[in-house]
Amino acid sequence: MSELGVFITLGFRHIVDLEALDHILFLVALAAIYRVRDWRDALWVVSAFTVGHSVTLALAVTGALVLPTALIEFLIPLTIVATCVENLAVRDRRRAVWGGRYRPVFAAVFGLVHGAGFANYLRSLFVDQVALPLFGFNVGIELGQILVLGLAGAALVALDRLLALRSRPGTTLRLRVLAVSTVVALIAARWAVERSPF
Repeated sequence: MSELGVFITLGFRHIVDLEALDHILFLVALAAIYRVRDWRDALWVVSAFTVGHSVTLALAVTGALVLPTALIEFLIPLTIVATCVENLAVRDRRRAVWGGRYRPVFAAVFGLVHGAGFANYLRSLFVDQVALPLFGFNVGIELGQILVLGLAGAALVALDRLLALRSRPGTTLRLRVLAVSTVVALIAARWAVERSPF
């Protein structure tokens, strides 16, 4: 396997590994409010997250930005909780600030935090070269995110169908957002308490 292939594989495995459950739950929290027909909105949000984590990953791996690991590990679950709280608080996205189109900015800022988390892992793998491993790792992460989001999307559609059988018409999406966001927020809040550097 080529060196590029090795780093693509490392990035992919890093995002789909259960040890990366915090990143997986962040993606689930981001996806929780979207339906299949909202794929364009979801794509903007995920792309913004990608840009955010790619910027911080590049800065941290090249040494231009050094962040304390304990602080990053604490901030990652806080980004998950904040995303879930936003999911729960905003009932009508069309009436929200900027018509709800702030979510890509929100995701990009939180992506900066997650990129720092990836960097701590990736920095230990570098010897001299930076560009090729960084590019390959990012490609692998993106491929892993596509897989995670595809599986999350399928699970959310299945949950919608289950909820539709037991709820009033028109309430399925809200029930799904409430259920998913509450469960994910509770898990992330526990991690934040466990990882608190204070």
